[in-house]
Formats: sequence, C-alpha cells, structure tokens
Amino acid sequence: MQFRRITALLAAIMLLASVSKAQELPSKEEVMDQMVLTNKYFMEKWPDPGKTVITNRERSSNLWTRAVYYEGLMALYTLKQDQAYYDYAVEWGESHSWDLRNGTQTRHADNHCAGQTYIMLYEMDQKPERIEHIQASIDAMLDTYKINDWDWIDALQMAMPVFAQLTNLTGDKKYSERMYEMYMDTKVTQGLFNPADDLWWRDSDFRPPYKEPNGNDCYWSRGNGWVVAAMVRTLEFLPADDPHRFEYVQMLQRMLKAVLTVQRTDGFWNVSLHDPTHFEGKETSGTALFLYGMAWGVNNGLLEKEVYMPAITKAWNAISSEAIHDNGFLGYLQGTGKEPKDGQPVTYTSKPDFEDYGLGCFLLAATEVYKLVD
Repeated sequence: MQFRRITALLAAIMLLASVSKAQELPSKEEVMDQMVLTNKYFMEKWPDPGKTVITNRERSSNLWTRAVYYEGLMALYTLKQDQAYYDYAVEWGESHSWDLRNGTQTRHADNHCAGQTYIMLYEMDQKPERIEHIQASIDAMLDTYKINDWDWIDALQMAMPVFAQLTNLTGDKKYSERMYEMYMDTKVTQGLFNPADDLWWRDSDFRPPYKEPNGNDCYWSRGNGWVVAAMVRTLEFLPADDPHRFEYVQMLQRMLKAVLTVQRTDGFWNVSLHDPTHFEGKETSGTALFLYGMAWGVNNGLLEKEVYMPAITKAWNAISSEAIHDNGFLGYLQGTGKEPKDGQPVTYTSKPDFEDYGLGCFLLAATEVYKLVD
C-alpha cells in the first residue's frame, strides 16, 4: 500500500513538472538552436538562392514565397550575425540583379515583397542598385491615382512594409500617405475588414453571403496572420511621428484580441478561425504569424504581458515540440492557397508546395520569442 502511494505521488509530481514546463518558455539558447536548425535545413536544401522554383510550373526565386523566407532570415541575422546568412541574402538579390518578379512596372504586391529584404540590405551597404528597382516600381505606382491594387489581404504583408521602409529611408511622406490610402481602400472601400469580429475576409469571394459549413463567416488563419504581420512590420519601419500610426496599432491590438479567444488548447490555431471542424487540425504558418504579432506586441509595450504570455507560451511550445522535425523540416504547414480547403492535407509529415514562406513565418516569430525570454 505504501509503495503504491509513493508511486502515485511520484507520478503526480512528474505530471505537475511536465505541465509547468509546458507553461514556460525555453531558454534563449534553445530558441536560437531551433532557428539555426530550421534555417540550416533550408539553406542546405537550396544551396543556390537564385535557382528557379519548380512546383506545378517554374518560377523565379524572387517570388513572394521566397521573399517571406528572407524576411525571416534577416530577422535571424539581427540576432546572430553569421556571415553565411548575409551572403546568402546578398547572393539572392544579386542573382536577380536586385530586380522584381515581372520587372519594375509591376503593381502586384507579391512582386514587391522581395523589396523588403533589398531595402534592408541596402541599409547595411548602401549600393544604389539594391533599391533602384523597388523604388522605381513604387514611384511608378505613385505617379497614378490608382489605389485599389490590394484586393486580397495577403497583399498588406507583401507590400505595406516596403512603403514604410521607403518613407523611413527617404524621409518622403508620399510613400506612407499612399500606403495609408491603399490600406484604407482594402479595409473600407473594398470592405474586407469586418469590425463586428475584428477579423478580415481574405478577398471579396468570402464576404457574406459566403459561409463556412457551420454557418459562420470564413476567416482564414494565415490570411489574417498576414495582416497581423503587415501591422507589425509597418510599425517597425514607419517613422514614430506618422499621423496614421495609431490606426495600425489599434488594428494589431483588435485582431490579436480576437484571435486570442480561438486558440486551440494545444497552442496551435486552426486553418478556419470560426469553424474549427472545417479541415480541423494543427497549422504552423497561421500559428507562427499570430505568435509573431503577440510576442512583438508584448516586446514593444502594445499588449498586456499577463494577458498574452499564456497564449505565446502555448503557441511556441506547440510549434517547437510538435512541428519541427529532427532535421529542421517544418510540419503541419498548409500549402499555398486562399482558404481552409487549399493546400490540404496538413499533417506532421505532409510537404507543402513551397517550404520557404512557412520557415519565414517561423523565424519572424522565433526572433520575437527570443527577445521575450528573460
């Protein structure tokens, strides 16, 4: 009898210890180790950063998926200034002559995404060719009155930070003012933001009367994650005295409060935020983007630490313990698309059509978690 009591007591102690560990963030070293591991996997798989990407067709490697990866790599580089990381990013830009996919006449946000890294690399080494094409493309947009280019919410993350960076770089507010006009067109004129739920429909196809199988509105996890990331990166680059800064702060706060209530008990978010049974299951990219926003918000004093730390901790521990393979491959990553049903199935071992953007999302989140760890 005494033996059984001792055994039960030890089991209870071990359970409490495991629960306590799950409620804590790891050390900075552990966070960095996982960033290095996942990035190493990718750089070894793609030793030539200029190599074209072939999935259902061939694409140049300055497409948006790869550009999002480089956002994450540059974030990692700010913490670990490994020359190999810098060289890898520079070689990517040089392999495309610092040009954009479809050239400088493009107005498409996806094509502008590479400019985020080009501008960051220019700030480290001010060689004019690094920003020549991205600035020319944005200037060409500003030479027109058209402001409705961003008709899907992913576009906000792909392009808004570029406008903010150019404002900061040149001191010319024409970029931030046009960015605000285009953002408000997407939000209000096109009506993709629903203030009733503080979430965004991915594009006009998903506004009511479109419904999820359970009758609720369709709010795609990664799509809303892109908007969260757009607010974070815009606020990072935008001058502190910008007159529209409060709009972006408020949007970030409203969205993260909304997604806080629909986090899964295991720490992930579902692909469908208001219909957890529609292609239910763990998903890494949306989870990483919400984690990025929450950790950045706490780090920058825009979110209450006591409110958001439990969600941050659960999300980090979920990704780090359940999604990362021993070789650095990221599991539970939804492939490209625009809604819950796309890029399925999403499992631990499933491989998305593009692996790069998911890693970019993870590295962005991990760098903020690293800063958050005491």
